[in-house]
Amino acid sequence: MKTLYLDCSMGAAGDMLTAALLELLPEREKALGELNGLGIPGVSFVSEPVSKCGIGGTHMSVRVHGAEESEELHGGGHAHEHHHDGAHEHHHDGAHEHRHGEVHEHHHEGGMHEHHHEGGMHEHHHHSGMREIGHIVEGLPVSERIRKDILAVFSLIAEAESHVHGVPVTEIHFHEVGTMDAVADIAAVCILMDRLAPDQVVVSPVHVGSGQVKCAHGILPVPAPATAFILKDVPIYGGEILGELCTPTGAALLKYFASRFGAMPVMRTAAIGYGMGKKDFPAANCVRALFGETEQTGDIVAELSCNVDDMTAEEAGYAMEALFAAGALEVYTTPAGMKKSRPGLILHVMCRQDKKDEMAALIFKHTTTIGVRETISRRYTLQRSVESVQTPYGIVRKKISSGYGVTREKYEYEDLARIAAERGMSVREVQEWLQSGEKARRKGMEPG
Repeated sequence: MKTLYLDCSMGAAGDMLTAALLELLPEREKALGELNGLGIPGVSFVSEPVSKCGIGGTHMSVRVHGAEESEELHGGGHAHEHHHDGAHEHHHDGAHEHRHGEVHEHHHEGGMHEHHHEGGMHEHHHHSGMREIGHIVEGLPVSERIRKDILAVFSLIAEAESHVHGVPVTEIHFHEVGTMDAVADIAAVCILMDRLAPDQVVVSPVHVGSGQVKCAHGILPVPAPATAFILKDVPIYGGEILGELCTPTGAALLKYFASRFGAMPVMRTAAIGYGMGKKDFPAANCVRALFGETEQTGDIVAELSCNVDDMTAEEAGYAMEALFAAGALEVYTTPAGMKKSRPGLILHVMCRQDKKDEMAALIFKHTTTIGVRETISRRYTLQRSVESVQTPYGIVRKKISSGYGVTREKYEYEDLARIAAERGMSVREVQEWLQSGEKARRKGMEPG
């Protein structure tokens, strides 16, 4: 199984993830050229070799109209609530940098805001919401799957900002320059992930940093509010390093692509990449990516069970269907002798651990039980795939399971049953006919 492991012991940002993934590819310059060929308005990707604490890696900078953008001192975003019809001026006493991910809430008819800074800088900023970002992403020369990935990551950020500022997602706006930078970072990671095509992505617990960060509108705790919201249900820790180590964009990319968070699995590593951040800390400021093969060693599942003796067969069948529809891995019953010599059944439900509360609620809803037992088990499975076989009677799907030195193949029952009904044959006859046809085709392909 192709596995990508991301070591985030110094957090993560979009540029760091891009650089780490780029280092995993054998033709890095070609991949960098493809990123620069995306045509994101005013954006260019520049990579350079750097060293942190004696470790060599790559720093990726995104330049918008020639100036490098960064999430540094992001502060979790901030929202301005505007109620006006025309231009609105902001005056700041010090330098004020707009970073990507910063958001503004708008209630106005005008489109341009004038920002004045005491340091003499005078800039005009337009703002983009999710709709405008969608238009930008639609224009990128990428597959529909990559477009879907990019927009899904942006949605995680917008949802977090919406929650932090207490405004609807439709009113969340990003600064135009920051938008281009964010689109570039997110698109780059999504494209490189698609190129690597790992079967699973395992991410370490995320070091978010500690202390506080100063942004243009005040001092905020680390992790910044938006980052903290995105990383809900993710293992994170603070540590002793002062500063913001994980940005909202980095958090959203990790949350979206991670198959799971945890320790590095046993794997045979084929490539290692180091994506370097800009700042220097006592520890090497990088995301480390390891790409290689892992054997399937099983996964942890929860098995929920309960005893019932006062349900009809129809009710039990409906409960099983509801549990399967909600994502149960397996649902089955076994007969059991109950109290007062009543015949009954034991309902067994296997599910992933993050689904067990939902499954327990469904068991209580659809059965008459008043108690559910839980057992945590390790499950060993073969890798499964589906192959479509062209036959004179249409496409027949074949399920292939492999691993641990064995391979098993089985035709999809529904396809066998369809042909059997159409041809007046038994299911077994159809299966034997298909097997003989495959053997003949294989023999015809063998060299003389």
